[in-house]
Amino acid sequence: MTEAVIVLALLLVAVSATAAVAVRDPVRQSLVLAVLGVVLAVLFTVLQAPDVALSQLAVGSALTPLLLLTVRKVRRRGQRGDGGHGDGDGGHGGHGGPAGRRGRESGR
Repeated sequence: MTEAVIVLALLLVAVSATAAVAVRDPVRQSLVLAVLGVVLAVLFTVLQAPDVALSQLAVGSALTPLLLLTVRKVRRRGQRGDGGHGDGDGGHGGHGGPAGRRGRESGR
């Protein structure tokens, strides 16, 4: 019976780890990483390592996804702050419409 549970837990780990690698969206990836952390904690519990399972729950399913989302938010703020200022293409001064773009493109 225990061997079947171990095999099932290992299969769940393999599926969730593959999904974590395959997903490209950072929000979904952090969610899949959280699921992977829980599944790994279950595997460690089945393998009779409850202390490692508790550490995995804390780090793998809570802390790591939170850090990923934080890094994503910081990168978005950095990109938003750099674009659209100082180059005149942000729609400022009445030249942002289609006529203004055509006028600039014809002058190049």
